Amino acid sequence: MKLYTLVTLMVSAIIASVLLVVFALYSVQITRATRDDVKDTALGIARTLADSPEIQRGLMQSPQADIIQPIAKTVTQRNDLLLTVVTDMRGIRYSHPNEALIGLHFIGNDLEPALEGKENVSVNRGALAEALRVFTPVYDSQHDQIGVVVVGISLKKVEDQIARGRLNALWTILFSIFMSSMAIWGLVRVLKHILFGLEPYEISALFEQRQAMLQSLREGVLAVDIHGRVTMINHAAREILLLPSGKQTENTSEPLLASLREVSKTGVARQDQEISCNGRLLLCNMVPVKSQNRVIGAISTFRDKTEISQLMQRIDGMVNYVDALRSHTHEFMNKLHVILGLLHMKRYDKLEEYIIQTAHNYQTDIGTIQSKVKSPVVAGFLLGKINRAKEAGVTLTLADESLIPDTASEEQVAVLITALGNLIENALDAMAGQQEGEIGLLLHYQNGWLSCEVSDDGPGIDPTQLEAIFTKGFSTKGENRGVGLFLARQQIQNLGGDITVESEPGVFTQFFVHIPWDSERNIA
Repeated sequence: MKLYTLVTLMVSAIIASVLLVVFALYSVQITRATRDDVKDTALGIARTLADSPEIQRGLMQSPQADIIQPIAKTVTQRNDLLLTVVTDMRGIRYSHPNEALIGLHFIGNDLEPALEGKENVSVNRGALAEALRVFTPVYDSQHDQIGVVVVGISLKKVEDQIARGRLNALWTILFSIFMSSMAIWGLVRVLKHILFGLEPYEISALFEQRQAMLQSLREGVLAVDIHGRVTMINHAAREILLLPSGKQTENTSEPLLASLREVSKTGVARQDQEISCNGRLLLCNMVPVKSQNRVIGAISTFRDKTEISQLMQRIDGMVNYVDALRSHTHEFMNKLHVILGLLHMKRYDKLEEYIIQTAHNYQTDIGTIQSKVKSPVVAGFLLGKINRAKEAGVTLTLADESLIPDTASEEQVAVLITALGNLIENALDAMAGQQEGEIGLLLHYQNGWLSCEVSDDGPGIDPTQLEAIFTKGFSTKGENRGVGLFLARQQIQNLGGDITVESEPGVFTQFFVHIPWDSERNIA
């Protein structure tokens, strides 16, 4: 059912019910009020006549004296009454609209209470039509009752007055219905405008789609109103911010909320802002929410930058691996050409010597790494870094006692690559321009933990800066640097490990990394 029809039927039913009850109550009230008004009017006339000296004097005479009839006739005509009758204590009429009935006995036993000195009101039918009749005793100057005044108003006249009152009420009801219809029409138009012309079932469908979309996003979504209260948060945001179910916010998410509230106040969007929450670095986009060009809140989408960094490191590792394979493929083709040339020249002694030397070099480079590093991603990463070091004029050596089993944990591999990548690149930068630089790398696995040592013979680090190097933004290489070691330490600590450094300026620098490592043997 459409919104217009639904609202119209519901509001119309309510208004109709209310108006019907009002009309019924008004009809009852107007009937009662009209009867009371007519009764009071008739009583007033009857009491006035009862107190008239002329009426009292006429009752002292015979009905044929014609003293009361002219007075009664005048009162009847002037007040539009059905009858004005005066009787003595015997019930004999002294006046009547039909003069032929004067001197005859009054018809109706409703006269009896008045003959006993009591005012009386009744609906009865006498010689004329059915009427509302009031009876008032007449007393003389000695306060002795000498008669009764009867004033009658046609019951049809009373009903006509009631009908006119009901008709007025009906016109009022019809006018109310018209105004209510206009109000309903206006209400429906306003509701349609507020709801962007959508029907209730369309709004319900959109809401369900919105909820499904929000909960399926891997990005966290957090929204606040103009007062800074959280109005929406999806599952991904709860996982990133480590919020328990049922709670909207905690102190750990306050930095993000503070930025969102600032956006809702200023109305200025923020793109790719880095915010530290709960030990994680979040990459956030925030925009104000507007309605009719008025800011009513703000919404933010964010991801853990650690995940992005891990993904980038993983891609870098694969690229390094491919580059290393490509480089060795070219080298291998060149060696095949040398072998082919020596065969054509039949220099078998030189051929044997060359093949032995080539096999030794293979075992020294690729073979050694593959035998010591069982993870192909880490092995490719190290091959790429060895070639990178060669190009920079630096020797990168993997210690003979190194051994790393493979692991099914992509997170651990990503953290290791992030840490080693930053440490090796920092060592290469530190030894730039230095001849015959050397970087040593030791990887040792024991009891579910992997220990890494990265050392170089570069210029070293000032002892006063040993802690500062892990601070975000700290760098001796210029602006827009100082993120690598910060991210490496953050990821290592999130994994449950640690990283330390020792350095002697001008002699050496040595980093120690200790992280958990779930080998395939342990997993099995």
